[in-house]
Amino acid sequence: MDENNNINNQNTQEPQASSVPNNEINSNSSSNNTLTPPVINTKNNNDFKKANNNFSQSSFEHKKSKKNKSNTGFGKTILLPFTCGILGAGIVIGTCFGIPSIRENLFSSSETKESLSQINTQQISLLDYSNTAVGVAQKVLPSIVGINVSYSVNSFFYGAQGSAEAQGSGVIISDDGYILTNNHVVNSSSSSSFYSLGEANKITVSLYNDDTEYEAKVVGTDEQTDLAVIKIEKDGLTAAELGNSDSVQVGEFCMAIGNPLGLGITVTDGIVSAVNREVTDSDNNSYEAIQTNAAINSGNSGGALVNSQGQVIGINTLKVSGEGVEGVGFAIPINSTKDITDQLIQYNKVKRPYIGIGGIDVTEELAKQYNLTVGVYVKELQNFCAAEKAGVKVGDVIIKADGQEITNMNELNEIKNKKKIGDKITLTVWRDGKTQDIDVTLQEQP
Repeated sequence: MDENNNINNQNTQEPQASSVPNNEINSNSSSNNTLTPPVINTKNNNDFKKANNNFSQSSFEHKKSKKNKSNTGFGKTILLPFTCGILGAGIVIGTCFGIPSIRENLFSSSETKESLSQINTQQISLLDYSNTAVGVAQKVLPSIVGINVSYSVNSFFYGAQGSAEAQGSGVIISDDGYILTNNHVVNSSSSSSFYSLGEANKITVSLYNDDTEYEAKVVGTDEQTDLAVIKIEKDGLTAAELGNSDSVQVGEFCMAIGNPLGLGITVTDGIVSAVNREVTDSDNNSYEAIQTNAAINSGNSGGALVNSQGQVIGINTLKVSGEGVEGVGFAIPINSTKDITDQLIQYNKVKRPYIGIGGIDVTEELAKQYNLTVGVYVKELQNFCAAEKAGVKVGDVIIKADGQEITNMNELNEIKNKKKIGDKITLTVWRDGKTQDIDVTLQEQP
């Protein structure tokens, strides 16, 4: 019993490898069964079998654990990334289809890309721009004329007289020979310390692709707007198409066509640099104009400023010249010429409403200096004029017209010119420190 206990005790202990060499264990395992094994070997064999049993059970548990871990690892390492990849790809593709620019770039067909390439090539070659300019020129050139004017010259030396010539341009506005141009082309008031120009002795017109010179007569002129209408006796002319100058935009294409320097009909191109630009000419007339960088030289006056559709949007009238100045020219908006043109043809003049006062602009400085108020000081009244009949007096200061405050004569004339002859305009005047309203019935300007 004690021996069994000892054997059991020994079985519970770990076998020590140092007491039994490996070759001894191997020889015992192959020994004959008839031999009684030594006690120590029996114990070792038991321990070895027990260890083998333990090893087998441990291996089973390890395999089972490994199988469980393999199941868990498959979800983490394969299934989850695969699912995330599908979701990510779906998001990317959805985004690409949702954003037009990305969709077009990524999914456009070769045909679309080829079409875009062709468009870009045309833009780079400026083919459309060139075709536009050629088309506009061909359409408008037959409607532009060259004008040659002969003047009598009065010299202040020896009382001698002579003659001079000047060139300008014009726009055909009817097929029966009416031509619109500038007043200063056919009615020059140029003078100096040595000479003065009289009225035009002779005006001739040259048509496009026509060597014949046609004599013209002046139908009517208007110094205030620098416009004039002349006429030649010829039918079947090509009248220009008039556009809408109120819709002109800064930066849009334009062409100036006229007779610069007497060279003959010439085309220059540019853009609209500004609109509603207030300018004052050499005769001190102020008006709003279209500014352009298209070259306008001497002789271009009275010619056409046209848009990309070949429509006349302005009448070229002047340029700014001098050192450091380049590409600054002006044209009278065509919309502002239409009523003037009609009146010049119908009445040989422009009928304008008339108040009949001569005034001085009173600035804040002058108002403080002379104890007045800002406005238009009435310096003089024409005999039997509308203002005099209504009760306006010399010394009054006009501060409002139809309820709108005014500070100078230009503002007063701007309001007055929107009315017709026979209309009434209410002038608010400052007199002896008090204000009062006076209704004036507009007359025709003499």
